[in-house]
Amino acid sequence: MHGVLVFDGRCGVCTRAVNALVRWDRTGMLRIEPMQTPGMADRLGVTDERMLESAWWVDSSGAIVAGAHAMNAALSVALGTRVPLWIYRIPGVGALQNAIYHWVSAHRYRFRGATPLCEAEPERCA
Repeated sequence: MHGVLVFDGRCGVCTRAVNALVRWDRTGMLRIEPMQTPGMADRLGVTDERMLESAWWVDSSGAIVAGAHAMNAALSVALGTRVPLWIYRIPGVGALQNAIYHWVSAHRYRFRGATPLCEAEPERCA
């Protein structure tokens, strides 16, 4: 299993989370891309506004998921185990993770984080 995690490259908290995933990547199969990459909304099949609501995961089969599900998929690939996805699918756990994810996502610009990817590497963002 491999794929691409699409995240908000203008968000310091998002960049910090992605940097952690990259450090934990044991498989070398995790790719990251900022959602500010030209044409990303079309690639995901969503509006620009919808794309900004959460992180997105595009797996090798072309399946697309968002939010906490996307983060669990990326963590699974990075660690080389499906355990995070199994935990996410336990009744109630996914709903709780989604609620927490959406709250953090809605408030993400209020939190301290790393230098956003779009500031550190502007060539990767539009």
